[in-house]
Amino acid sequence: MAEFTLPRNSKITKGRKYKAEEGKRLKPFRIYRYDPDNSANPRWDTYTIDLDKCGPMVLDALIKIKNEIDPSLTFRRSCREGICGSCAMNMDGRNGLACTTPIEELKGEVQITPLPHMEVVKDLVPDLTHAYAQYASIQPWLKTVTAAPSGKERLQSPEDRAKLDGLYECILCFCCTTSCPSYWWNGDKYLGPAVLLQAYRWIIDSRDEATGERLDDLEDPFRLYRCHTIMNCANVCPKGLNPAKAIAEEKKLIAERSA
Repeated sequence: MAEFTLPRNSKITKGRKYKAEEGKRLKPFRIYRYDPDNSANPRWDTYTIDLDKCGPMVLDALIKIKNEIDPSLTFRRSCREGICGSCAMNMDGRNGLACTTPIEELKGEVQITPLPHMEVVKDLVPDLTHAYAQYASIQPWLKTVTAAPSGKERLQSPEDRAKLDGLYECILCFCCTTSCPSYWWNGDKYLGPAVLLQAYRWIIDSRDEATGERLDDLEDPFRLYRCHTIMNCANVCPKGLNPAKAIAEEKKLIAERSA
């Protein structure tokens, strides 16, 4: 049997347990902490806050902890409305957006970590450099050969426009990508659910004139075909999208043109 051990400096140690707030509705949060500016191992810090003095979402709790208890806690956030995708993280073993995840849905002590299988910049901030480079590689913009209509937009029928539903809503939070085991093991080559959904958004757009070129770019044993329809992506998407379906459609289009 193969045995794997983590490098000594990657093992998470027991961190600081901060004094609990006074109140009746106390809730403990166990948060992953990592500071690249020192040589210390990652650690678990625990904060206990009164929910009666906090907003309803996990992001509200994190902001309260940072503002009132520990200003060194680091995380991304922006819109607070589930639109920007900045506050994506793992809460009690499930990827999601902290701003749209109610604290009451998480029972007992809440464990919060960065998105899994990404390098960590600091605390709850994952390094998305590679993911964004993969996104750029699909050239996510309208590509045309014919000249644009004079003084007009490139028009679309309502039926063609409807084909983009379930695709354009992606906010690139990468909750789906970082929940995919295929991406964990082949992230250097496999584009992952989020990028492949975005690729299909342009492939299926009736105004785009580079469909063949885009399919050529995806027809690769790793870039597309590492998807094994595990469906973790659809299960965790905070926007209710189905990247696995988009990937299946891409495979179907490639198969049809080869027939």
